[in-house]
Amino acid sequence: MLNVSEIADLFRNVPDFPKKGIVFKDVTTVLTHPGALGDSVTHLLKLLEDVEFDAVAAVESRGFMFGGIIADRLGIPLILVRKPGKLPADVISEDYTLEYGTNTLEMHCNSLAEGSRVLIIDDLVATGGTALATIQLIRRDGSIPVAAAFLMDLSFLGGAEKIEEAGVSVRSLIKID
Repeated sequence: MLNVSEIADLFRNVPDFPKKGIVFKDVTTVLTHPGALGDSVTHLLKLLEDVEFDAVAAVESRGFMFGGIIADRLGIPLILVRKPGKLPADVISEDYTLEYGTNTLEMHCNSLAEGSRVLIIDDLVATGGTALATIQLIRRDGSIPVAAAFLMDLSFLGGAEKIEEAGVSVRSLIKID
């Protein structure tokens, strides 16, 4: 099994993506390394041992891989949080700000039983906008976001702190200062 440091070394830096001045942390290089995806999830689940949740909200698109495995391993529901126009039934929407623009996320209405305790999962947290929008969607749908988990926290951008201020615990495998 890969340790956390070895997983961190697999991330690739892509300069000037998606726009000039941004250094994108690319998780696809973790996915192409045999075993790294499963090892990453195993480490994330260890970080979450003290968190009680009964559903996973996975954020498009890289969060789907990690969230799907977590939900499957634990035998709990998985809900998808997607960009506009990707979900086929009635949705709720939330606009948010990224470090390089704005976007919108959607989630099916009534995805879970009211009061469900939900883990939010994505590959990384930067400014926190995506996770904060997901928190709002989950709350508006009648569930409780209890934690957000990420492979990587770009802590110098302050997103994890904003999520904590919104009342949601944050767990990250790797922190970049």
